[in-house]
Order: sequence, then C-alpha cells, then structure tokens
Amino acid sequence: MVYNFNSGPSVLPKEVFAAASQAVLDFNGTGLSILEIGHRTPVFQAVLDEAVTLLKDLMALDSDHEVLFLHGGASTQFFQVPMNLLDEKAKAAYTDTGVFANKALKEAKLFGTVDVVCSSKEANYTYLPKAFSVDPQSSYIHITSNNTIYGTQWQDMSVLYEKGVPLVADMSSDILSRQLDFNRFDLIYAGAQKNIGAAGVNLVVVNKNSLGKVSRVLPTMMDYRHHIEAGSMLNTPPVFAIYVCMLTLRWLKNMGGIAAIEVENNKKAALMYETIDALPLYKGTVVKEDRSRMNACFVIEDKQVEEEFLALCKAEGMVGVKGHRSVGGFRVSMYNAMPYEGVAALADLMKYFANKKG
Repeated sequence: MVYNFNSGPSVLPKEVFAAASQAVLDFNGTGLSILEIGHRTPVFQAVLDEAVTLLKDLMALDSDHEVLFLHGGASTQFFQVPMNLLDEKAKAAYTDTGVFANKALKEAKLFGTVDVVCSSKEANYTYLPKAFSVDPQSSYIHITSNNTIYGTQWQDMSVLYEKGVPLVADMSSDILSRQLDFNRFDLIYAGAQKNIGAAGVNLVVVNKNSLGKVSRVLPTMMDYRHHIEAGSMLNTPPVFAIYVCMLTLRWLKNMGGIAAIEVENNKKAALMYETIDALPLYKGTVVKEDRSRMNACFVIEDKQVEEEFLALCKAEGMVGVKGHRSVGGFRVSMYNAMPYEGVAALADLMKYFANKKG
C-alpha cells in the first residue's frame, strides 16, 4: 500500500481519480474527452456551475461573496490582490509567518505601502506572533492561514477578526479543512492542489463590495470585476482542473461537508502529534499551540538516523515525508483526502523505528 504525504500536488480521493480518468476517455457519454470539450458548451457550463454552487454551499457564503476559478495559482494572487485592493497612497498590513507570506508582502510593496505588523522570521517561523497592532486605516490585513513549509497554522482567528480591518487570507494549504466563518474574509485565495483538486487552477472568493476602490487602471485580466462578470470565463479556463475540483467538492459534500472532514482531520493530527511527542527520537519543530493540522513537521537530531528513517519510509510506501530544504527533517501532510489509516500506518512505522533504535 502506498500513502501519499506530499505537500502538493497531493493526495486526492480514489473516486475522484476514477471519475476523472474515465472523463479523459469519455466525458459523460458525449464521446468526447474532458480535455477537448468546448469551455462555452452547456456540458462544461454545468460542471462550472456545480463547482461554484458546491463551494458556496460548503463555505456558507453570503450573496456578497463571489467564487472565481482563475489561472496562475496562488502566486499570481500575491500581486493581483494588492493590485485590486491596495491604492498607491494607501497601506496594507501583512503578517510575515513563512516563505509564501514573505513572497506575498514583497509583491504588495509594488502597489502601495506595506506594514509588516508581525514576523517570526527570527525563529525560523516556528511560531505565529499574536501580540501585534494594526493601523485601523489599513486597506486590509493579509495572512497565510497555514504555513506548509514550517507546519504552523492560525488556530484562533479571533485575534485577526478583532483588528477591525478587512481580512485577506492565502488558504492554499488548509482551505475547506475546518469550519470558519468565511464571510468574515474580504478575500480568500487558494491553489487547488492540496484540498480542492488538481494543480492548474486557483480559487478566489471575494466580497464584491471591496472591489473598484483603487485609483489605478487595471489590466482587464487582472481585474476581479471582469472575471465576476464573465463567470470565470474571461478567457479559456483550465477545464480539466476545474472538473477535478468539482469532483473533489462533490466528494467532500457527500462526506458530510466541512464539519465532518474537520473531525477526521483533528483525529489524524492528534494521532500524529501524540506519536511525535511520545517518542523521544522525534522532535517537533513548532510550538504546540500553533501546530498545523495539515502539515506536521519534525526532525531526528542524528542526521544519519534521519536518512535511515527516510529510507524505511520509502521502502514501506510512505511517499513524500521528506521535509522542505529550509527546515529539514520530515513533513507529514494530512490533507482532507488522506485517510486516517494512512496516518495510522505511518505512526506505527515511527513507533517501530523508534523501538528499533532503542
């Protein structure tokens, strides 16, 4: 048995793989592949409509929030967000909590003033700062809700809600994994390849009332308003990637939605962290209160022993557990589609190896 713990692109439900692979050969009995159908045909419009409806339902979005499926991945949103929301004479607050958070704030500086309101860079991003203030005149505050590389996650959003300014979140690695009041966010963006579907499409959820307030002239393709008007079809959308998203969202809905998957995610994370904490061989790298439920990071202090454990994981079908080069050690990604059995199998392997090493 092979278990995929890669941080992204990552594991998808088996039924999604089955349906998507069949659609490559014959999409819904049309005799055409999903890879060749016209994006403006009724058959694809039905796919896009279902994906949008499922997201709005799963996230309990109000009528002010629009759902977009766009090209470019989350990295494009690093500059598209400030281009649309940050006027050149205005200021935005950014939290520096990891590599991608840092990339986002650097791009924002091209469009206006950026106030880095907190940072944990001095501690190699092993915790999330909580005691910081935000200028109430800020256009918005930007967070990365889950830091994939370092294994930190904003657990209590109230510390951000109470700042009293519009909230923007990169949720690429924990979108739809836990219950949140998504209507509290003016803009959410997320690359699909962790919890939503296949790589190649980016989800944007935006409060339409926050748009049209900057003085700059926006390129057509960069203006969220045009994408809203065109229903995510301002140009040819990534048809196959959106179809896989629709299948994954349908799977999540059938699983019982976000409330149900959160229970499973909490169980998986609890087992993994209990295993790390119970075995002296392994050392967690993040302060406990900020541990991610999506990406558990840990090290073995002896580098030679680390290599031995990595080789054992490979031999036993535990794929993608090597940590990011900036952190080292190991990273266990436990996204929505990772079954509890996979985490249990890895936990058993960790116990076996720790006992073997005495």
